[in-house]
Amino acid sequence: MVSAPISIFDAPALEKLRRQRRLDPQYVRVLRNRLFKQFQPDEVSLAGFPAREQVRCHTLELYRRVDSAVDGATKLLFRTAAGLLIESVVLRIASGRTTLCVSSQVGCAAACEFCATGKMGIARNLLPAEILDQVLQAGQLLAAEQSRLDNIVFMGMGEPFHNETNLWETLDALTAGDHFHRSPANILVSTVGVSDAMLRLAKRFPKVNLALSLHSVDQKTREQIMPLARRYPLTELRRVLGQCQQTQGREVMIEYLMLHKLNDAREQANHLVAWLGDLRAHVNLIPYNSIEDAPHLQASSPEKIAEFAGRLKAAGVKTTVRYSLGQDIAAACGQLVRKENRLREPSHRL
Repeated sequence: MVSAPISIFDAPALEKLRRQRRLDPQYVRVLRNRLFKQFQPDEVSLAGFPAREQVRCHTLELYRRVDSAVDGATKLLFRTAAGLLIESVVLRIASGRTTLCVSSQVGCAAACEFCATGKMGIARNLLPAEILDQVLQAGQLLAAEQSRLDNIVFMGMGEPFHNETNLWETLDALTAGDHFHRSPANILVSTVGVSDAMLRLAKRFPKVNLALSLHSVDQKTREQIMPLARRYPLTELRRVLGQCQQTQGREVMIEYLMLHKLNDAREQANHLVAWLGDLRAHVNLIPYNSIEDAPHLQASSPEKIAEFAGRLKAAGVKTTVRYSLGQDIAAACGQLVRKENRLREPSHRL
């Protein structure tokens, strides 16, 4: 009976194969370097590997690629072995740098009001190999364009800290010298505010960037748009952010979605400044991208966003306004969702 090929991401199985075939460890090192660091095509990476027929390079099937007609965004739809679809986004910034937005779950249990993924109704954790394969395939895509992958952000489908064990294993592989060997400074993990896991990230990966999806410093407003805020109140999040910064010694990213007449008033800008206090933070103001499941939410006007940003800057808060890429292909912030998944696994919940 012929055994199934071994995943390139399964280090113990790959080592077992190497020992069984009595291969020089250099064969495995070369294979990993070609795939994980150089992002060479599969056939080039496997060339010269004596047991290439016993190794498979991917755990995900590329289901569809959609390129923006207006900016440098590419949405990659992947299909898991179980037939579920997930999405990753490649962002080609005007400065020349590229960022990959990866998914950590199928769906999301956080159920934020403004996010299409949170409306999916299902959520399944992605395995480390499924997250890492998003990086591998995006890296190969960029390498084929004579470009390179600069940054990796966990801002796709899912709350990363609801998949904590697999997140740690993924970050280990991304930063390990014998795997992807990525700089932790070029990796960012975004969370809706799972405070205990935020502290664990700061201690385990002190050089990995942390981003908090804040969106309001009024507890009732935050609970209205982010149900998980009831479990992790603002007072606790502010305390935890201070502890994370003390542990990491790094600037904290604060993500703030600009919503018309909900969180964009000048008083709310002042309250945000007061809430941040002496925290060394970078506030990223995000224009809202509408979703059909939340017609009651509207985007703040560009003028209102500029006024809000001006107040923060005048108070000495480092502030930028995010330029949203991929809106024409539903790949912008908060838009990632595949409705087909509702029909595929309707009873699965985290």
